[in-house]
Amino acid sequence: MPELPEVETVRRTLNELIRGKRIERVTVSLPRIIQRPHEPEIFAAALAGHTIESVERRGKFLRILLDGLVLVSHLRMEGRYGVYEADEPVELHTHVRFHFEDGTELRYKDVRQFGTMHLFAPGEDLVLPPLNKLGIEPLNEEFTLQAFKKEVAHRTTKIKPLLLNQEYIVGLGNIYVDEALFTAGIHPERTADSIRPAEWTKLHEAIRATLSRAVDAGGSSIKSYVNGQGEMGMFQHELLIYGRKNEPCRKCGASIDKTVVGGRGTHICLKCQPFPKKRGSNAAKPSSK
Repeated sequence: MPELPEVETVRRTLNELIRGKRIERVTVSLPRIIQRPHEPEIFAAALAGHTIESVERRGKFLRILLDGLVLVSHLRMEGRYGVYEADEPVELHTHVRFHFEDGTELRYKDVRQFGTMHLFAPGEDLVLPPLNKLGIEPLNEEFTLQAFKKEVAHRTTKIKPLLLNQEYIVGLGNIYVDEALFTAGIHPERTADSIRPAEWTKLHEAIRATLSRAVDAGGSSIKSYVNGQGEMGMFQHELLIYGRKNEPCRKCGASIDKTVVGGRGTHICLKCQPFPKKRGSNAAKPSSK
């Protein structure tokens, strides 16, 4: 699933490709992609004649701002956008096509068919689902160490599931949580309330640094991710721990382990991310998987 760096890369690419284009009509071939309004005919009719002003991002969601409307789109597992000439062949699994007056099209392709689109009046999108309960943006100024700790430091939940919870911090998924925890030297099964002040500082810095580097590299193309121009991200070549089971740790040389934390496959270097030997009553035992 695309995480913050991948969605941010798509946002930047689409801003260059479709900003200022006027929609002539919209074709929907898979109705369930359209979540609001539920009727794809109403969705298509509402967008006709509107001009795209900019593309923004909230967490893992794209916000396509038009003159008088906001389209909120989630790519889910394998959704992708691309801009094409109208006479180019339509690829299999293309479910929504935005036909522009200049003869080009924005096409949404989704092999897994899990993506969603919601249409709102301006301002409604931020106070209604799916955006209304999202947490702090980790690359914004509001993501201070104090704000970060206020959201999660007192909780008794394991740190990895907390970081994956979009109601606290948005945009983090399995890849970048594993990377940030490794960089900070924190075992993913430690409870948030067991983490020491100095470790919170390291984790806060690791989250910002990891995401920033990934954005600069265009995201990670682990499976099928490409940006709006069909280009792969390059950050997968810089990953320190994710996807490197049984390979040597780049810090200490120990073999990287893979376990399951909160139902998600999790990569750990047990030497660089040791579980504390002296655990308080609130500390969770590491998984034996």
